[in-house]
Amino acid sequence: MSTQIKVKINGVAQEVDAEKKPTHLFAEDSNVVVCKINGELRDLWTDLSNGDEIESVSIDSADGLNVLRHSTAHVLAQAVQEVFPETKLGIGPPIRDGFYYDFDPKEAFTPSDLEKLETAMRKIIKAGQRFKRRVTNEKEALVELKGEPYKCELIGLKSAALEDESSVEVGSGELTIYDNLGRDGNPVWSDLCRGPHLPSTKHIPAFKLMRAAGAYWRGSEKNPMLQRIYGTAWPTQEALDAYLHLLEEAEKRDHRRLGAELDLFSFPEEIGSGLAVFHPKGGIIRRAMEDYSRRRHEEEDYQFVYSPHLTKAALFETSGHLQWYADGMYPPMV
Repeated sequence: MSTQIKVKINGVAQEVDAEKKPTHLFAEDSNVVVCKINGELRDLWTDLSNGDEIESVSIDSADGLNVLRHSTAHVLAQAVQEVFPETKLGIGPPIRDGFYYDFDPKEAFTPSDLEKLETAMRKIIKAGQRFKRRVTNEKEALVELKGEPYKCELIGLKSAALEDESSVEVGSGELTIYDNLGRDGNPVWSDLCRGPHLPSTKHIPAFKLMRAAGAYWRGSEKNPMLQRIYGTAWPTQEALDAYLHLLEEAEKRDHRRLGAELDLFSFPEEIGSGLAVFHPKGGIIRRAMEDYSRRRHEEEDYQFVYSPHLTKAALFETSGHLQWYADGMYPPMV
């Protein structure tokens, strides 16, 4: 007779077989892709203990979307190393409406490369590879990942990495690696990651790679420039199509595009990115907006004051800017 344990499933006390995993408990609901055990987000393949409180998490919830996009980022990384085997891996966190993954390839990615990668990703998704969590330690991980310098750096910075997006790879607890298992149960690809992940790649319904861009490793200009691929993933193809349509509509209303088409303003390269030069037509609109804003403030008895753009360094020390942003500020005038 199998051992029974007492747990709470979505607030309801039950006795279940100790061998069962959350994936078995929520097998009848295909929308459940991850769960919370005692308030902590965990894989559906996690072992259960007596007294655990288990909550289902659906793919269309905030947590579910993050896991979907994080797992899709892993599939992207696997595809990149299949198509471009010499590429080194950085990090791949979920972000608002999507995900990205940083890579160190031999050459920059092109639009045609992204098409090849999407094809490779679809094959991985169709294969239904299972995401399996494996606990390791620093010594073993460094040996296993010796060919991945950026991953090894994260292992060495395990505690410090928690403050940025590197936290998707390592955390303050156990050091873990996720293996993607083929149909024979053997690993076909692995990545350093704290998880959690989807039960398998077949739970990725709809995705698209958006673009590639340069990005400094861990956000510092002192580090190497990597290639960052941005993508998006959604619970249904309809949701993906709606998102892409929204982007198309936003592009039509992009102020940079309209500014050029209507001869209102421009951003000359010799002046700097994001620094607008207003043309005569744009100047008329700007003046009208400034006059309206000034009039409305005065109608509410607001009094205008003016202060200099340049001050002594002591003021920026008081505000805290100088201590933290000195490298990005103009040097003092002497």
